[in-house]
Amino acid sequence: MSRRPLIAGNWKMYKTGPEAVETATTLARLCSNVQDVEVMIAPSFLSLPLVAESIKGTNINLGAQNLYFEKQGAFTGEVSADMIKAAGAKYVIIGHSERRQYFGETDTSVCKKIKAAIEVGLKPILCIGESDTQRDDEKTFSVLDKQVSNGLKGYGSDELAQLVLAYEPVWAIGTGKTASIDQVRQVHLYLRSLLEKLFSKDLADQTRILYGGSVKPENAKDLMGIEDVDGALVGGASLDADKFINIIKYNN
Repeated sequence: MSRRPLIAGNWKMYKTGPEAVETATTLARLCSNVQDVEVMIAPSFLSLPLVAESIKGTNINLGAQNLYFEKQGAFTGEVSADMIKAAGAKYVIIGHSERRQYFGETDTSVCKKIKAAIEVGLKPILCIGESDTQRDDEKTFSVLDKQVSNGLKGYGSDELAQLVLAYEPVWAIGTGKTASIDQVRQVHLYLRSLLEKLFSKDLADQTRILYGGSVKPENAKDLMGIEDVDGALVGGASLDADKFINIIKYNN
């Protein structure tokens, strides 16, 4: 089955609204002739409606970096799936390692957030990955198994039709370290077989599995050339439109 690559930019806590609009507008111009790759950018919550307006009619999709699993209520400081969708987003990143590390995100809360996203028609990008200690202890696959199994507990293949997985080894995020070609190949193959075991071959075949962790123009082509790698979740290198376009056009 042919899976269209997705190159997603996670802008984290960078860029004010005007700065986000400027970068998005530049990126949209640079991406005007990109057809074989889907592009998504995830600015801060405050910038979502501004960026949505600036990329309207272009081939760039919008995503949010997080959401809260309740529909509404007295949850000061939180943002619901409905709010995110109304702001113009199509995707939402869930369970990023920084959310897990700094804000107490668990597989249980991830599971609830996946449900909230699916219910309003947002496409969830589920982030998973092991720490350097877990890899050194040869626990990579058991960690990933737990994160996928518990994060997607209670769902059927039909509900997960829009799911995107993002493998981000924690030790490679923002460190300049990148997993080796063999490490990436091994993990992505494992994740595809895990989806087949937990759900169905159809879901395993159609689900895009992204790699994230110090992806940059210099290594994008090699990473994207690995079987079972269907794109990238890019952090720092996505903040500069001129740099990000070189990742998006990795085949050129």
